[in-house]
Amino acid sequence: MTAPTAPVASAAQSGASHANAFDLQRAGLYDRRQADWRNGAIVYQVLVDRFAPSADLAAKRALYPAPKRLRDWADEPRRGSYLPAEKLWSHEIDFWGGDLASTRAQLDYVQQLGADVLYLNPVHLGTTNHKYDALDHNAVSPEFGTRADVTALAAELKRRGMKLVLDGVFNHMGRNAPVFQQALADVRSPYRDWFVFGPQYEGGARTWWNAQNLPELNLENVQVREHVYAAPDSVVRSYLQHGVDGWRLDVAFDIGFNVLAELTRAAHQQKPGSLIVGEIPNYPREWFPSVDGVMHFGLRSLMIATVNRELDGASFQRMLTRLIADADYEHLLKSWVYLDNHDTARLATTVPDAAARKLAQVLQFTLPGAVNLYYGSEVAMEGGDDPEMRGPMRWDRVAAEHPDLAWTRQLVALRKAHCALRVGDFRSAEASSNVIAFERHTDRAGDTVLVLVNTATTGVDTTVLVADSKLMDGENLVDQLSGRVLRLQAAMLRTRMPPQTAWVLKPRLSTPQGYSSYKRVQ
Repeated sequence: MTAPTAPVASAAQSGASHANAFDLQRAGLYDRRQADWRNGAIVYQVLVDRFAPSADLAAKRALYPAPKRLRDWADEPRRGSYLPAEKLWSHEIDFWGGDLASTRAQLDYVQQLGADVLYLNPVHLGTTNHKYDALDHNAVSPEFGTRADVTALAAELKRRGMKLVLDGVFNHMGRNAPVFQQALADVRSPYRDWFVFGPQYEGGARTWWNAQNLPELNLENVQVREHVYAAPDSVVRSYLQHGVDGWRLDVAFDIGFNVLAELTRAAHQQKPGSLIVGEIPNYPREWFPSVDGVMHFGLRSLMIATVNRELDGASFQRMLTRLIADADYEHLLKSWVYLDNHDTARLATTVPDAAARKLAQVLQFTLPGAVNLYYGSEVAMEGGDDPEMRGPMRWDRVAAEHPDLAWTRQLVALRKAHCALRVGDFRSAEASSNVIAFERHTDRAGDTVLVLVNTATTGVDTTVLVADSKLMDGENLVDQLSGRVLRLQAAMLRTRMPPQTAWVLKPRLSTPQGYSSYKRVQ
C-alpha cells in the first residue's frame, strides 16, 4: 500500500511560514544584540590624574619630582613651554594627583549617572600626565597605582555589572623607555629592531608625527607583536586575563588593517566578547572587522557643525545616511559616538549655545552606536585646545546639581528605557524644511522611535514621510522628552516645530480608553 501523501501547503501558508521564520530570525537578532554589552553601551571616559583627588596626596608628593609639578585641584591647565632636554611640553608634566583608588571611590557617581562602561585613558608607566609615552606597557604608573589596583577596579566594576576598557598605546612608546634607550645606544641590542632607525629621521629614529618623545614601534617585527598581543603573556592578553574587558587603541589608523585584525583576533581568543575600538578618523567602512568599532570622528564633526548651523539639516541627513549604509551595522553599534574627549575642545566650548548643545546631545543618544561621555561634560565643563580640555573634574558643579547634569541623566534614562535606541536598526525619514528625521526600530512596532530635530533658530513647518508600515494613524506619537503628542496620518506627519527643538517620538499603542489599532500589529 502506498503511504498517504502529505497535504501540499498553499502559497499563502508557505508565505506565512516564511514570514514567521523571518520574524523569529529578526527577533533573535535583537535579542543577540542586547545580550552583547558592547552594543549601544554608555561609556564614561576618565583621565585618572584629573577625575578625583587622591585621598592622601601628601604621601604621594615624592612621585612628582621636578620638573614635574603638582597642581592644586582648583587650578586650570594652561599651555606651557617646550622643554628641549625632556623633548616634551611643560604642561605634559603638570599633575593634579588623581589615582586609581580615587577613581574607584567615585564609582557610585559613575554608576548612578547610568554608565555601563568605565574607559580609562592610559595607565601605563610613563613620564607624562597623559601616559601616551609608555615606558613599560606591563607596569602601571606609580602616580596612579599598581596592576593590583587595576585588577581591583575591574573586579569592583564587575560586581556592579559594569565593564572596564583601557587605553592601549601600541603604535609608539616614550623616548625614556629602557628598551628604546638600549636600542638607541647599541646597534647590537635585541631591541634594536623594535624601532626604526635611520639618518633621515630627526633624532635618529622614526617618531609618531615627528614628536621626539614618541618613538614608533616596528610592528613588522614579530617580537614586537608577540609583546603587544600575540604571546599568552602579552600586554593585551594579560590585562584581559586580569579582569579588563577591552581596549581602546590609540592612533589605531597608524597601526593598519592587518595588525589590527591580528590584535582583535588575539583579544577575542583570550576573552570572547571583549571589545577592541580604534581611534580611527578615517571613513569607517573598510576598518571592519579589523576592529569591533571605531571612534566616530566624522560623525562628531557633522553633529557639531549642524547644531552650530554651519551645515544644513538636509546635508547632515544625507551624509549620515550614506555613512551608515556604507559601514557594517553590527560594528557601528559597537562604535563610540562622542562629542568631546581628551583630544578635542569640550562640548560647552565648541557649542556655547545651551539650546544647540542639547540638540547635539539628543543626536548623540539616539544615533546608532555606544555613547562616549567625557568626564565633566555632564556638568558643562569648558575647555579649549590641549591642555585646556583636560581640566580637573568640577565636583562643585555636581554638588550643586548643575542643570546639564539633570539633562544628561534624562537622556541616559531615555536610552535605557528604549531598546531601539540601544540596538535597533536605523532608517532615514524624509522631511521638509531641513528638519533632520530618522527612525530607530526593531521588529516590533511598539519599540519604534522617530527622532525629529530642527536646528534653525526659527520655527518651521515640516512634512515628514515616515516609511514604516507598522505605524498606525492617529494622535499617538508621544515625545519622550516633553510629553507632546503628534498626529500621524497616511504615513505623514505634518507639524510646526519650534526653533532649536528635538522630539523623540514613540507610538502610543492604545488610547486612554483602552482601544488599540495595534491589536493585530506588533
